[in-house]
Amino acid sequence: MNCRTFIALPLIVLSMFAMDAHAQKLKNFLDNKDSSFTWLGADFTQTKLIGDAAAKTDAIVEHDLTAINQAIVNEQKKYDIPGMFHREKYNTSITLVNKRNEAIKPDGFLSDESADFERLKPEDITKVVKSYDFSGKHGIGVLFVVEALSKTAKSAAMWLTIVDLDRKNVLMTERYVGKANKISFGWRNYWLAPFKDVMDDVSDDYNKMRTKYADTKDAEEEKPVVAPAEKKDTKVATKETKKPAKKKG
Repeated sequence: MNCRTFIALPLIVLSMFAMDAHAQKLKNFLDNKDSSFTWLGADFTQTKLIGDAAAKTDAIVEHDLTAINQAIVNEQKKYDIPGMFHREKYNTSITLVNKRNEAIKPDGFLSDESADFERLKPEDITKVVKSYDFSGKHGIGVLFVVEALSKTAKSAAMWLTIVDLDRKNVLMTERYVGKANKISFGWRNYWLAPFKDVMDDVSDDYNKMRTKYADTKDAEEEKPVVAPAEKKDTKVATKETKKPAKKKG
C-alpha cells in the first residue's frame, strides 16, 4: 500500500461517518434526551377560524395570537414544551413567529367551510418553513403550524414540526388535533386548551415517534437553481476597404 492510499482511506471513513451523522439528524435528536432545541412558537399564518362569525379578527390578529404564544412560554408547568420530547433543556425564541402572525390579514382569517379544517399537506408545511429567515439560529427548532381553529368542532388542528435551522429543512411534521376548553373566559383561553392537549399527546407518542423515524434519512439540502447565461450576439467591427479609383483616360 503506498503512502497516498494509506492517508486516503482514513479520510474516506471519516467522511462516511460525517455524512451518516448528518443524514440522521432527526434520529439523533429524538434519541438524545440530553440535547437542547429552540421552541419557535405557534405559526397562525395558514390558520382558518371556522364557524365563528362574531369573532373580532382585528383584535385576534393584533393581540390574541401573540398572547397565546406568550402564555405557552410563560406557563411552563401547564404547557410543558420540553416534556413533549422527554427532556429538560430548551430555549425559546418566538419573535419570528409573532412578527409573521402580526402580518396576517384579518379579513382572510375567518371561514365558513368545514373542509378548511383538514386541507394542508406536508408540502404546505415545508413552504411555510422555507419562507422563514433563521439567520443566526442553529441546531433544532420546533414549532406548531396551526391549520384550523374550528368553533363548530370545538377543536384545533396543528402540525408539530421539527426543523434543521442551519439548513432550513423540515426533519419531521405530524398532524395533531386538540380539544378546546369547554369552560373558559375569553377567546385566548378557549384556544389555549388544544395546545396543552396536543403537547400531552406528543409526549405520549414519543417512543412511537422514535421507532417510526429510526431509519428516516434527513432531506437533502436544496441546491439553488442557476439560470443559464443568455447568449449575446457579438458583432465584430470591420473596416471597409475602398476599391482603388479607376484612372481616367
